[in-house]
Amino acid sequence: MPAKEPRKFDVHLVSDSTGETLGEVMRASVAQFDDVDVIEHLYALVRSPRQMDKALEEIERSPGVVMYTIVSADMRQRLEEHCQRIGVPAIAILDPIIATLSGYLALPPSSRAGAQHELDSQYYKRIEALNYAIMHDDGQGGNLEGADVVLLGVSRTSKTPTCIYLAHRGVKAANIPLVKGATRLEGIEALQNPLIVGLTASPERIVQIRRNRLLSLNEGRDTEYVDDGAVKDEIIAAKRLYARHGWPMIDVTRRSVEETAAKILNLINERKAKAQ
Repeated sequence: MPAKEPRKFDVHLVSDSTGETLGEVMRASVAQFDDVDVIEHLYALVRSPRQMDKALEEIERSPGVVMYTIVSADMRQRLEEHCQRIGVPAIAILDPIIATLSGYLALPPSSRAGAQHELDSQYYKRIEALNYAIMHDDGQGGNLEGADVVLLGVSRTSKTPTCIYLAHRGVKAANIPLVKGATRLEGIEALQNPLIVGLTASPERIVQIRRNRLLSLNEGRDTEYVDDGAVKDEIIAAKRLYARHGWPMIDVTRRSVEETAAKILNLINERKAKAQ
């Protein structure tokens, strides 16, 4: 039986800011549907009638779902009326949230285009965390007491991408690879400030990723790096290390980087709550 062709459809993202919020909401929503293929059209910084006209022309040329974050009442009306005329849905994704918050706080919204992306302390905190993650990747950098979290794990347990993702949430994350006979644990065991988290995965998954890695480097030789028994021993040793020190462990075998990061953020919040 031939494989089912994914259903293709157009999504138009119209924003008077960067469109980052729209993109994240759209992709998170579409991920709930199987066998679909999105053709994404982004119109960012749409703040003039001329810019809106260009977006409307493209929407009419390739009809599909329209999602938007537009502050200007006139611009919103033009977009909504045009979509209604050509028979495509238009979704103001932030309206229900803003309306609920406004009612709860008894305050009107600011009506500033791109207000969620203004340069504030949180922005600089994310930049600082990103620089920290880069400087303290793969056991580099030293001075780990400045970290919020330190991730341990054998090679190919998604330590680096998880640290980068956490950095975008303002979390200073460092990672240290566990290499047999090469990792010095004295400094790690003495850390007081950071939360230390151990990452693990199934041996089969680790071997698969490592083999793919070697193939991408045009390296086909079998070594201990991809030996089933050696990899199992690595993972067992890592788990024993985590258990010995009472460090929380996360199995990333079937977890995405986002899911792993979310679990780590929960652990950080639980630790802060206990410390209060």
